[in-house]
Amino acid sequence: MDLWLLWLNQPAAHRQKVIKMNKSIVICLFLFIAVNTFSQQLSEATQRVFMSVENMQSVMNLNKMSQTGITFDTRYEGIKGTPRMADTLLPSFLMLAGQDYYFEINADLDLVNNTIIYARSGNTAEFSIPAQYVKEVIINMDGREVLFRTTSGRKFDKGIRENRFYQVIGDGEYEFIKVPMKNFVTADYKGAYSADRRYDEYVNESKYYIKGSEGIFQQVQLNKKSIVRAIPEKKDIIEKAFSKASGADKEALVISILEQF
Repeated sequence: MDLWLLWLNQPAAHRQKVIKMNKSIVICLFLFIAVNTFSQQLSEATQRVFMSVENMQSVMNLNKMSQTGITFDTRYEGIKGTPRMADTLLPSFLMLAGQDYYFEINADLDLVNNTIIYARSGNTAEFSIPAQYVKEVIINMDGREVLFRTTSGRKFDKGIRENRFYQVIGDGEYEFIKVPMKNFVTADYKGAYSADRRYDEYVNESKYYIKGSEGIFQQVQLNKKSIVRAIPEKKDIIEKAFSKASGADKEALVISILEQF
């Protein structure tokens, strides 16, 4: 109240001068706030414009790149073949390691992972058994029973570094076996000197062995020289058989030779 009386006691001219000064201060403050707000909005708008220009330039550059040769290589054709021997479950009899009786199952061999893929008769669910737990398996293939055992505990001169399945071809004094394998061959179609093979593939391969007199399986080729090297004590019989059977099936020929011993 004292301040108000003091204000009223001031001369009228003084009070008007103070009021004009205060109005000027308010107007200046208002103008400052308005200009500052406008400047901020202008800066944000300008930034958005610059961003839009940059985005547009990026799109234009991308379009230019597309027109000048960004391409995708679509030549790859996937994987051919299968790691399995028959690629279907066949009627089989399985004997596990340490057992002397068979289980009746449907089975196939995974030649890459060295396992038996099987399902119990009347069941479609598939399971696998590593070769180390298998003694032998008899698989019905094309109407004939084919016997497979594992290489565990047997001596090989070369070529076998892990427990694999092998097919018993001849089971006499000189055991004759075939080790079926699947090699994974990668695609090769890039570069000037490529093979233009546009797919990966599981390729069949077989290695043959004959168990010699010392009990070691020796790798052989199905020709006269290789068989004589494995069984030198039977050289005359082997050479005579090969000379008479020119053009015959080599696997069947070696079986017939070994059956004479």
